[in-house]
Amino acid sequence: MSDSRPIALDAMGGDHAPHEIVAGAVHAVRECGLRIVLVGSPRVLYEALADHDATQEIPIVRAEEALTMDEGALASLRRPRSSLAVACHLVRRGDAGAVVSAGSTAGIVATGRLRLKGQQGVLRPAIAVALPTLPHPTLLLDAGANAEAKPEMLVQFAHLGSAYAELAHGVEQPRVGLLTIGSEAEKGNKLVKRAHELLQSSPGLHFTGNVEGYDLLTGRADVITTDGFTGNVALKTMEGAVRYALTELQGSIGDSRLARLGAAMQRSRLRELRRRLDPEAYGGAVLLGLNGTVVIAHGSSKAQGISAACRLAADLASSGVVTEVGERVAATHRSHRLW
Repeated sequence: MSDSRPIALDAMGGDHAPHEIVAGAVHAVRECGLRIVLVGSPRVLYEALADHDATQEIPIVRAEEALTMDEGALASLRRPRSSLAVACHLVRRGDAGAVVSAGSTAGIVATGRLRLKGQQGVLRPAIAVALPTLPHPTLLLDAGANAEAKPEMLVQFAHLGSAYAELAHGVEQPRVGLLTIGSEAEKGNKLVKRAHELLQSSPGLHFTGNVEGYDLLTGRADVITTDGFTGNVALKTMEGAVRYALTELQGSIGDSRLARLGAAMQRSRLRELRRRLDPEAYGGAVLLGLNGTVVIAHGSSKAQGISAACRLAADLASSGVVTEVGERVAATHRSHRLW
């Protein structure tokens, strides 16, 4: 399957919008051959494109409103003509293949649900983040869409993640883990304990039991399911720890001549490690469970991260993965009535 439709890029969302967003779009068009349409204020975006001599390369769709980074879910109702809402409308109308935004996560989730609607049988969409484990990424769901969840929702997140891991990453019978405070079945709060029971008896899942925070990067599970509050805290903690470790490593390398010599000999491996652990390198998160492909870039993304997010969105739109994930989950729902 191929999708020649452009990616609708919310040019007004993100800590560094619109200039870094536009720079990322220009890179995605020139270096990756993608088709991008920028959504936002025409005057502002035209000036930003002019800085890159790209006014004739990337079209602009007008949207005079924008969601600010500190606005929550209600902003999707207060600003029906925001750049994000217009981008979602382009996808729903068939004029774009996917939405990319680095804006407020709560705003993206709420606007996506309102404009694109949930896929059949899906209770709530979930944010799937690919953690940089080897030989393939580990998927963490939910990474921030649903701060409060029911046990049945954690089961559904596991189904969404399993289908995505298989279709997008080629993982056969993905191993599913439940994030909690201990590996024993009885560890955790009421939500986790009940979710554990449901996961054990859920057809179509290869549930391997509980996992703990230190298992996020070990590759012990291919899919890790949790509520959005816990998942987001775990993700941000992991990103902060990785950033700290890389900074300390870089400082240690410069401490002595011998350390600098050793680093020079391992330069390519160190560069690959930094690239693999950089959140901007793998394109952001995917919002699963909607009738349309939505990629959420990191709020602090600069040009590199935006370009990577656009590449991820283009790959997903071209392969039809998000649609097929929804179809599989809907079929499971009809067959087993799990939630």
